Amino acid sequence: MDRALNQTGAVTLGGASDLRFNVEGMTCASCVGRVEKALRKVPGVTDASVNLATEKAQVTAAPGVAPETLIAAIEKAGYDATAVVDDAPAPVPTTVLPDWWAVAVAAVLSAPLAVPMFGAVFGLHWMLPGWLQLLLATPVQFGLGARFYVAGWKAVRARAGNMDLLVAIGTSAAYGLSLYLLLTAGANAMPHLYFESSAIVITLVLLGKLLETRSRQRTVSAIRALESLKATVAIVRRDGGEHEIPVGKVRIGDIVLVRPGARVAVDGRVIEGRSHLDESLLTGESLPVAKSVGDAVIGGAINADGLLVIEASAVGGATMLSQIIRMVEDAQAVKAPIQRLVDKVSEVFVPVVLLLSVVTFFARGLLTGDWQQALLDAVAVQVIACPCALGLATPTAIMVGTGVAARYGILIKDANALETAHAIGTVAFDKTGTLTEGKPTVVAVLAVSVPEQRVMALADAVQQQSDHPLAAAVRAEALSRAIPALQATDVQALPGRGVQARVEDATVIFGSERLMQELDVDIGAGAIFALDHEAAGRTVSWLAMQRTATERPILGGVLAFGDTIKAGAREAIQRLHAMGIATVMLSGDNAATARAVGMAVGIDDVRAPVLPTDKATVVARLRGGDEDGGGGGGGHVKVAMVGDGINDAPALAAADIGMAMATGTDVAMQAAGITLMRGDPVLVADAIDISKQTYRKIRQNLGWAFVYNIVGIPLAALGYLNPVIAGAAMALSSVSVVSNALLLRRWKPQRHRRSG
Repeated sequence: MDRALNQTGAVTLGGASDLRFNVEGMTCASCVGRVEKALRKVPGVTDASVNLATEKAQVTAAPGVAPETLIAAIEKAGYDATAVVDDAPAPVPTTVLPDWWAVAVAAVLSAPLAVPMFGAVFGLHWMLPGWLQLLLATPVQFGLGARFYVAGWKAVRARAGNMDLLVAIGTSAAYGLSLYLLLTAGANAMPHLYFESSAIVITLVLLGKLLETRSRQRTVSAIRALESLKATVAIVRRDGGEHEIPVGKVRIGDIVLVRPGARVAVDGRVIEGRSHLDESLLTGESLPVAKSVGDAVIGGAINADGLLVIEASAVGGATMLSQIIRMVEDAQAVKAPIQRLVDKVSEVFVPVVLLLSVVTFFARGLLTGDWQQALLDAVAVQVIACPCALGLATPTAIMVGTGVAARYGILIKDANALETAHAIGTVAFDKTGTLTEGKPTVVAVLAVSVPEQRVMALADAVQQQSDHPLAAAVRAEALSRAIPALQATDVQALPGRGVQARVEDATVIFGSERLMQELDVDIGAGAIFALDHEAAGRTVSWLAMQRTATERPILGGVLAFGDTIKAGAREAIQRLHAMGIATVMLSGDNAATARAVGMAVGIDDVRAPVLPTDKATVVARLRGGDEDGGGGGGGHVKVAMVGDGINDAPALAAADIGMAMATGTDVAMQAAGITLMRGDPVLVADAIDISKQTYRKIRQNLGWAFVYNIVGIPLAALGYLNPVIAGAAMALSSVSVVSNALLLRRWKPQRHRRSG
């Protein structure tokens, strides 16, 4: 999958640019819909997703679409926008006033208006003179409430509606009625005024927005924690000396020193020294990880003891830390499928509310003759119907869920993956590198037609250009035996079968028993050796030689490889079974070895040998219910595929959701919806668990938001809620949705729960 960063921080994916923008001025779900519509009208834009909680827009467009064009479209819709630049410093606040000052001033001015209102409940009449009420309410209405008029006017110009328009119209009606009654009253008359309703509603809405903003800030704590891991300076060796420079000036290939207690500045590989690194916030691994010469290190990790000298391999936005941050941000920016229902409702919500408000006004006025009360009921309808809770219900839960998952080493690429994972019915595992360590060693060699050292030399020669784990094991064994290297030419990979090459005067074939059968090689001399090792759960590879194109290849020898089953593999399978999820193992290894591993970890179903292309086919059949994949057949089964290699990428893409081990290849991680930062299979169950918990919060939030409006609007229309109570209920609904989502921050993986 082609994915690269350009200099502006945009991600290029499959020929299209993925751009991100900060959007200011959005207040509710209808604002989100308006910005998305404006962006999608721009020629060249294929998709646009706007998140109210993060106040960010993510746009997929043709490479020729300029960011300035998209910003102009957002501004035309009535909002301010700036392009998101990777690794840019955090914006400096433009005001010295605290965020609570507007609420505090509004509360001070509104309190004298509110106290007499509550005193009237107990028969006490402390009503202030009308001119004093006007003096107190006016700064609240047109000073502190100016933001509602500005945003509401922008919505009107864009021929749309939003929360600010509802507040502006509703409070203006109450204020205007009070002003009219005050000006038309006789000299000694004391009319019943409603300045307190307009002022208190604005105060409560401002308070609700303050609490909502502070709660939203807590939902991005995971990203802030990851951002704090970035080093600001690095010590590099240049021009014969050591220099401390800004980390942005480090280049690939630079030699970087990491002293004890310092933070690793860039990704790289250790070339000198030995130490332990704390990678807990990057991978979720609680214990320090030993590092020595040849080991890879991740920027952001903390060096515990010894001095490390590393060669930089990735800097800036290409480091794993930057990619993790971008992945978490992308997951929080992209909408979950369930959000589509909310968007459809929000598109027509404000116009419908305004219509209901007008109907309420005329119906109450005509039926009762009390036009003042009719106006107040209409105002209450507008105030209580602000769709803030609807707009925040899904994104806040996703933000917290993806953030807490990232803290424990589970990177969820997008909201679709998060929503899908909760319904998984079958998990298919690759074997090597996923359930086993993926670091096999040569445990036995059988010489058949050539000496044992010759078998190793030929196997080493044909594997020199391969990055397969078995190739690494062959090279390590040949090195330990001090076997002189042979030169191989015309190397040809045989996917899922093995490799062949020309070594000296013969064609050497090294691979599976299936490959030997295809080439009509007589393997009888190695049959017993192979059966014994396969029964012990080991992998067997065969080496054959062919002198000329016309002669039949002959068996030269057989190698047996041992691979350790991962410590958490059996626990992972047990947890998935406890969750009612079926497990399948797909392996390119021989059937006997695969069955031995499957039996050891408790896998339900073992499929082997399976070629890479066939893995995708098996996954597709499991999804369709054509095979027994835990769904009992006869219907769609949600299938997750877990793998780590290039050969797993087709299956990862074919599954409902792919989970890639970060210890594997970049190709596998790009094809997967979830990346597990540690090579621990237990994280598979943890990923599904946090998905279930997040989806539960989404349903709770949406349920509350819909019920709140379904119950609140009729009560306001029937006169059971005055504007003040409606304003308090509206503020409470938004805060309660965000607070419910924040409860996800208490989630921990099962192992941490036991140890905590």
